[in-house]
Amino acid sequence: MTRSYKKLWHILLDRDISRSQLRKMAGISTNALAKLGKNESLPLETLEKVCAALGCTLDDILEYIPDKDTNGGSGQ
Repeated sequence: MTRSYKKLWHILLDRDISRSQLRKMAGISTNALAKLGKNESLPLETLEKVCAALGCTLDDILEYIPDKDTNGGSGQ
């Protein structure tokens, strides 16, 4: 599975919040912000900080995308 934070970037655009403003609001590191930009894995605690700062839930900022070559786990 792949993760996407595209929803997060849409929220920031809608609210006219820059990435650096988000970093300060949420109290996250520049490294964590860079990982968000690369759709990389982050600790749940970091994602919770982002959600708390924006007043949203994980579903609002994170989307899991199934791998295209996955056949539903049937083993075939």
